[in-house]
Amino acid sequence: MGRLPEAWIAPPATRELRGWVRHRAKLVGLRSNLKCQVHAVLANAGVQVGMSDLFGPGGQDLLARVALTPESRARVDSALRLIAGLDFEVELFGRLVTNRLRRDRGYLAIQALPGIGPVLAAVFVAEIGDIARFRRPEQLASWAGLTPKHHESDTTVHRGPITKQGSRLVRWAAIEAVQRVSSATRLGQVRDRVAAHRGRNIGVVAAARELTELVFYGLRDGRLRCLSTPAASNTANPAA
Repeated sequence: MGRLPEAWIAPPATRELRGWVRHRAKLVGLRSNLKCQVHAVLANAGVQVGMSDLFGPGGQDLLARVALTPESRARVDSALRLIAGLDFEVELFGRLVTNRLRRDRGYLAIQALPGIGPVLAAVFVAEIGDIARFRRPEQLASWAGLTPKHHESDTTVHRGPITKQGSRLVRWAAIEAVQRVSSATRLGQVRDRVAAHRGRNIGVVAAARELTELVFYGLRDGRLRCLSTPAASNTANPAA
């Protein structure tokens, strides 16, 4: 059907970059799991956590002085030691990635997109690889599994949920990015407009699909386009 490019084998440099990016993502997942365990121990002990970040300076003070049973204290202290070690490893692999990409035009360009910082930009660059293997931005969105399933008969066409095929990390990065953007941005307006009619999840996916199209042009051209808000909105900041 010509919808997707032929199979592509990433060169060694891209495979190495992917390895670093994926390893960092796994480390972050492990760290998040440990933080959840600490929250669970405190909740079971009836400890109220009044701050938004339990692992910031204020939270560290609470964890040091809160009264816990010996069993709970041992679990919390163990988790905190492991979190400190993971903090070091996450930062280390973050530096490896950013140093590798510090002169990459596409990597630098897509960080101007709302919701995308150095970490998510690295995910896009590493996982997508050679952007030239995609002829159109729609192919990238399809490869990321952000296009709806398509069922067609003689008389009807039915579009279902997204395929979720292709790159799980690119799909996650796109969805993660658009969930945090302001409603004043083009992507935020797409998300909120679709969400008003079809629900939050569908709105987020619609915005994520549009984000992958912007990523396509940013990686291909080393610059961005279409960052203005939709023409239908006369009040939003056009430079958002």
